[in-house]
Amino acid sequence: MRFRTLLKVMAALALACAVAGFALTVPSRIPARDLGRHKLDIANGKTMFDIGGCASCHTTLKRDDPTQLGGGLALATPFGTFLAPNISPDPKHGIGAWSEYDFVNALKRGVDEDGDHLYPAFPYTSYQRMQLDDVRDLFAYLKTLPPVATPSEPHQLTFPFNVRRGLGLWQQLYVDGKAFRPDPSKDAVWNRGAYLVEGPGHCAECHSPRNLIGGIDSDRRFAGGLDAEGKSWVPNITPHADGIPNYSVKDIAYLLETGFTPDFDSVGSSMADVVKNTGKLSADDRNAIAVYIKSLPPRPGKASSRKH
Repeated sequence: MRFRTLLKVMAALALACAVAGFALTVPSRIPARDLGRHKLDIANGKTMFDIGGCASCHTTLKRDDPTQLGGGLALATPFGTFLAPNISPDPKHGIGAWSEYDFVNALKRGVDEDGDHLYPAFPYTSYQRMQLDDVRDLFAYLKTLPPVATPSEPHQLTFPFNVRRGLGLWQQLYVDGKAFRPDPSKDAVWNRGAYLVEGPGHCAECHSPRNLIGGIDSDRRFAGGLDAEGKSWVPNITPHADGIPNYSVKDIAYLLETGFTPDFDSVGSSMADVVKNTGKLSADDRNAIAVYIKSLPPRPGKASSRKH
């Protein structure tokens, strides 16, 4: 009798856990009513495209044309290999059949057009901080680019990482969909820089160490860490002695424009691709980014001996 009672209790607990797990992993979307009227600004969309580094990951392989967004770049990580998808306006292979609402939810909630969780190799943990109008302008700009009829390749993942539903638990920790809120104690330049760095620029995604489940270590944000492939070290960009303490605002802005450091060196690796994008920004935006980076709290982190 006791054994049968124990079985019933265990079954009830298992059912409760299954129900809770299902509820916690349901993809979350923003209410459609949040997309009110908006006058699209294609030029602003181009700025978001450049600061967002969209071309760095999504340009069609073996083509040096940032308007050809057929994808294909492979990113090998401890969780498996992720393949950048086609985000051109092609209706079959890209996002040409997506609605604006679909696109907004991809960036703000990490959910695709079918309502499935997206993998955070796509840095929506930062893109969620973008203002809704900027996301809509970015989508409008992407639709002006040429469609590319290149199928997206599936990610190469093993169990349990190939179970997208499980990402719902991860997103409970790292996705809230909240946009950047200006700091009223700071001026407009600092706030613009903070927005670009923390939101569309997603600088912390590369320049911060991560924990065992792939989340950014908030206590060491911007203090450098291994790149996603675990092969090289992305440098500390805080004003700590391990980072860039001697860089002035002007130095940082110049680096973002040209790729040259104040010690007459030049950035390499993935940072060279970043500079291709930041070099297209306005001088005011580069200066704002530099102002914000210079204001980061100094945090210790391993000094890098490799170019980035």
